[in-house]
Order: sequence, then structure tokens, then C-alpha cells
Amino acid sequence: MLSNPRVILFILIWCLPSSMLMTRVFVYGTLKKGQPNYHRLFESTNGKAEFLASARTSQKYPLVIASEHNIPFLLNIPGQGHRVHGEIYEVDDKMLGFLDDFESVPTMYQRTLVTLEDRPAAGSDTEAFLYSTTTYQPGWLSLPHHESYDSNGDHQLQYVTRQERGGGRSPE
Repeated sequence: MLSNPRVILFILIWCLPSSMLMTRVFVYGTLKKGQPNYHRLFESTNGKAEFLASARTSQKYPLVIASEHNIPFLLNIPGQGHRVHGEIYEVDDKMLGFLDDFESVPTMYQRTLVTLEDRPAAGSDTEAFLYSTTTYQPGWLSLPHHESYDSNGDHQLQYVTRQERGGGRSPE
């Protein structure tokens, strides 16, 4: 019975614990390599994350730097802004839960499934979740839109970490 490939496939798909399932997440801000919160993806108490590829959104979105803490926000307004550059990670359920909490889902951010170009030259598309917001100040749309985020970029709006602001419960 276990030599039947269909039975083995059924067992692998339907009987594995949910902690073994992985979800693709696209990060574009402080969680990217070299950014202030990157280390959180690799703290074992948060769960597991594995880098898959650099990518960009297939659609344009406004990526702005806002608030007194200079937080990168991707506004959920497809068709405006730029195709946003970031990184795709595969995360387990525990890390996904951590990221949802870290990004203040659903009050500040929503986890949204989007199409990404993970190899723009080859035209290969994939889907992943990203954290975007529909809750933002009216003036944010008039802020400069960015293709890629870097806390130490030319914009001179360095991200203020949670530790620097007293560790309060605000996003990012």
C-alpha cells in the first residue's frame, strides 16, 4: 500500500502537520537583508524563514516613508507608484504568525497575495503575500514613491527602531 505513489502523495499533502507547511512572503522594507529588522527573520523563537529570491511586484504600488519613525509603508493602491523591489522568503506557520503580529495585522497592515517577477529578465512570475496598508494619512499619497527601500538611503529618513522609540506597539 505505501508503495503506491498516490497514497504517499496523499499522506504528504493531507497528513503533515501545518507547522511543516511553508508560505511565501515578500518583504520590501525593514525586513530585507541589510535593514534594521532583518535579524527578526532568523530568530529561532519567531519560527523559520528561508530566502528564495530577489523580486519585484508585477503591479505598481506606492511605497512611501512616513510617520515620525520613518516607516516604509506599501499603500494598497495597485497601479500607482512603482514596481517595488524586495525579497521572497518561505516561512513556516510560526514565523507567519510572528510577522502578522509584528506588522499589526489586521489593524495597520493586511496580508495581501500579489504576483511577483522573481526573475524579471526571464519573465518568471510567482505569488507571495506582502504586508500592505489601506489605513494611511491622506497626505501620504503625495509623499515620494520609492522603487526600493533602504533605511540609509538618499531620502535621509532613517528608520527609528522600536528600541529607539521605547518599544511601543507600532508597526515595523
